[in-house]
Amino acid sequence: MVKKISQIVLGVIIIGLVYVIYDQIATPIRFDNELKERKAAVIERLKDIRAAQRAYKAKYQRFTGDFDTLANFILYDSLTMERKLVDEDDSVAMAMLKKSGRKNVEQFEVAVIDTVFAPRHLTAQEVYDLRYIPYTNNQTKFIMEAGTASTGNVNVPVIEVRAPYKYFLDTVNYRQDIINLIDDEVNNFNRYAGLKFGSMESANNEAGNWED
Repeated sequence: MVKKISQIVLGVIIIGLVYVIYDQIATPIRFDNELKERKAAVIERLKDIRAAQRAYKAKYQRFTGDFDTLANFILYDSLTMERKLVDEDDSVAMAMLKKSGRKNVEQFEVAVIDTVFAPRHLTAQEVYDLRYIPYTNNQTKFIMEAGTASTGNVNVPVIEVRAPYKYFLDTVNYRQDIINLIDDEVNNFNRYAGLKFGSMESANNEAGNWED
């Protein structure tokens, strides 16, 4: 009887050890998979915000630090585009155009929503939700700043939009993994512990840190 109980206890201990070893191996793999999945979603939304900000700057020569302003621009504003009237290789058409005194360019207006995200067409709700970091249940917004920075003797518009890792990763199930990730990024690589594009310190063509 005692021997049987000992065998049962030993079996439970072995099963427990196997689970601990498996969990130690599997947890980093699960975290790495989740990290890749969530980063991909955040990057896609950052790209959409960047596209909208670049369009805003093209029209107003500055960026905006307000998501409501950006959403209204996307939904209700327009951009001025140019197109050629005739093919420049068509000598007859070009001669007639020149004779009329007209330039071979005409301007036209196109709705921002129809061009910025093409070929996709975002709904009004999707445009409004651009402000929210994925995997936060639309509770946490991207940190967005806009202003100017000096380049030589010239002030140029700058923008920075960022999402810290701790905002969109699972800090409950992967607490230690996230602590290690942030420590590694900050102390070993001297990098921002999250995803972002742009810089408030200098004009960098709105580069994303995932593009390094």
